[in-house]
Order: sequence, then C-alpha cells, then structure tokens
Amino acid sequence: MATAVLALQGAFVEHKRKLDQLGEPWFEIREKGDLDRDFDRLVLPGGESTTQGRLLRQEGLLEPLRQRIAAGLPVLATCAGLILLAARIQDQVEDGVARTEVRPERHLGTLDVTVVRNAYGRQLGSFRTQAELRGVGQVGMTFIRAPYISEVGPRARTLATVEGRVVAVRQGVQLALSFHPELEDDLRIHQLFCRL
Repeated sequence: MATAVLALQGAFVEHKRKLDQLGEPWFEIREKGDLDRDFDRLVLPGGESTTQGRLLRQEGLLEPLRQRIAAGLPVLATCAGLILLAARIQDQVEDGVARTEVRPERHLGTLDVTVVRNAYGRQLGSFRTQAELRGVGQVGMTFIRAPYISEVGPRARTLATVEGRVVAVRQGVQLALSFHPELEDDLRIHQLFCRL
C-alpha cells in the first residue's frame, strides 16, 4: 500500500520528501482516475484552501475522498488541509467579527472542529515557534497565513495550543495541524501519521 498525496495545489512536494525520508511509498492524486490506485493514507497539504476545494470539486474528487475519510482512511492535513477537513469554517471580517459557515458542498467536512481562516493575518503575520504536541513532544511549528481552531467538537481532541489557540487536533485517524511540519527537519509528526 501507499500514501496518496493530494497534488492539486500547494506544498505537496515537501510532504513527499518527508515520506521519502521515511521510506514510505507514495503517489500523487491529481484526477479522479488516481483514486483507482491502492492507498491506505492521505496527505492534504497546505496551500490555498478555496482553490483546492474548487479543484477537488472540478476533478470529481471531493465526494469519493469524503467517503473514504468517513470510512476510516488515515489523513494528515496541514494548514489549508485542516480547512478542507473542518466541519465549520469562520472567515475573518473587517470589524473583527467572524461568521461561521458549514460548507459540506465545498469542503470535506469530516473533522468536528471550527476553523478560522487566515487567522494569523497575511504573509507578514507568518512565524515559527516551538510547542508541545501531545504524544510527540516539543516540535517546531511554522505558521504561514495559518488558520487556527476556534472550537473543538466532542469527537476531536486537542493535541497542541500556541498562545491559547488550538493548532493541532486528532479525531480518530484524522490528524490536522495549523502549521507546516513538512518544513521542519523533524520527522516525528510524519512518523506518527504513518503509524495511524
């Protein structure tokens, strides 16, 4: 079996490098026919969630992937991938008040969380820090126009917080992070994913 890496847009190359370092076979998902290959894990990379969601719909990938994830397919979702998985999405608006939308027709919606898009602002709001990730230890965390999780539903559990904001959760075999572990030298998060 292999790990499927969504390769429609975003930082998928860096995830493939991590899988190579671990000796884990992988292939790219770019079109519906790629779903005919055997895979037992899925990576949803960072990038632009609106673009990725649109391409998932256009390529006929959204519903088949949603069904597989709901049936128990292990997933590693980073940054935009977290937004794709989230059941509820909040957009920042000018007056600082966010509105919450449920968007099952636009995203996968399998993770019981509410996510705030672009919560850390524009590219200049990007930063790197270190924090404790439950079950892994202290890890480097790079945030690039990152979301954060404003609400964790009863089916998910918090794995990490930074400055009081939830930045990592796990729900069964769905592992979702606001940050980019693929940009760090550390392999432990990808190792955890490969053990799911």
